[in-house]
Amino acid sequence: MIEKRTFESLGGADHGWLKAKHHFSFANYYDPKRMGWGALRVWNDDEIAPQSGFPPHPHSDMEIITYVREGAITHKDSMGNEGRTGPGDVQVMSAGTGVRHAEYNLESELTRLFQIWIEPDRAGGPPSWGARPFPKADRAGKFVTLASGLPGDEDALPIRTSARVAGATIKAGETADYAIDPSRHAYLVTTLGAVEVNGVRLDPRDGAAITGESALRVTALQDAEVVLVDAA
Repeated sequence: MIEKRTFESLGGADHGWLKAKHHFSFANYYDPKRMGWGALRVWNDDEIAPQSGFPPHPHSDMEIITYVREGAITHKDSMGNEGRTGPGDVQVMSAGTGVRHAEYNLESELTRLFQIWIEPDRAGGPPSWGARPFPKADRAGKFVTLASGLPGDEDALPIRTSARVAGATIKAGETADYAIDPSRHAYLVTTLGAVEVNGVRLDPRDGAAITGESALRVTALQDAEVVLVDAA
């Protein structure tokens, strides 16, 4: 089963400095049919104006993954971590028992990113943060694991949940395949370009809620980039 969710159908908010689209219910956007997908709770498509951002605020018991599409985000938290994450790169924060953090666009250009929240397998534990570059050339024509809590994915950024975040860049006319357990819940979003996922067309920034499939074949109709969450 693949349920297409067009970009135009998403909830959203315009705060001036922040323009956000919500794939699932978030903040003032509520849709009882879109409360999450398996353990995946939030997928926000955010545009953050230059020299603005999210001031310090708390989180607990959530795995928060940030995928930067354009520009950069600068992170600072109550653990003493600081870092700048650029386009195509990823940062993860395990909120655990509690953490305060700020995320700012200190650049002179707009920053576009995906903010993804996945529920952890267990509550508690000390908070943690990490970031890594993921060159797009390394994922040309194939899915590369960016963050994961699954066995065998030790080279990815660690998260405390039975889930995987993967990305692929695919040239027009080419395909990338991903094997998946039909009992799991996958959610795929096109960052750039148009693709077909098992024959279902997705245009830029559309989402697809997927379950009951044993394999995904993503065919690029244009040069494309996709991000996938494979969750329990």
